[in-house]
Amino acid sequence: MQLTDLVVYLDTLLEPWRFKDYAPNGLQIEGRATLARIVCGVSASQALIDVAVAHQADAILVHHGYFWKNEDSRITGIKMKRIKSLLENGISLLAYHLPLDAHPVLGNNAQLARVLALEPIGQTGEQDLLWYGRLAEPCSAECWVNDLSQRLARPALLLGRPDKQIDRVAWCSGGAQGMFADAIALGVDAFVTGEVSEQNQHMAMESDCVFVAAGHHATERYGIEALAAKIRHDLCMDVEFIDLDNPI
Repeated sequence: MQLTDLVVYLDTLLEPWRFKDYAPNGLQIEGRATLARIVCGVSASQALIDVAVAHQADAILVHHGYFWKNEDSRITGIKMKRIKSLLENGISLLAYHLPLDAHPVLGNNAQLARVLALEPIGQTGEQDLLWYGRLAEPCSAECWVNDLSQRLARPALLLGRPDKQIDRVAWCSGGAQGMFADAIALGVDAFVTGEVSEQNQHMAMESDCVFVAAGHHATERYGIEALAAKIRHDLCMDVEFIDLDNPI
């Protein structure tokens, strides 16, 4: 397959032009023109690049790529080593950030709902990235977070009353702790995201809305995995999802 054809396929599927994002979506670093093997992962770390080189991949597709807004634009240090590894091996880098969070089927929020057995009702907030819905069966916050931790294979942090009865839930994958106030305004019983800030504890206690920090990586690994499976099915390509553990 041609690299240009893959870019058209992904752009058509994920519609990056609909989003105001913090980094460029789509092709970020151009490698060889013809593709036979793709490696997918959450973030374009040196470890993932090393796996792609070892697997003789032609392209890497990730959720977290490069060239973030307000970062130092100089290509030095860690950034230089990563880009040098890609260019020397002819490997293209493609990244989709908010488009992959938001996709109604393949997106991180949709896939997180599937994994956590949440019933989505709607989306709201900035660029419709805040999802809300219900648990399959109401239970205490402590019971639910124990189940959530098992499903994500990672201990989650619970802020708020452990005995709080949880029915209505809002969620946004990754580093969306800043959306907690919007979730509270929805009148939900709990909010789930990846990361946590100091003020979230006070907000949880004073609003009586439980806050759950379940891990940035843990809440965002399912979207890119689902996208890898779709590419494999639709394009009949050799596509491998590599889940490199990250405790954050």
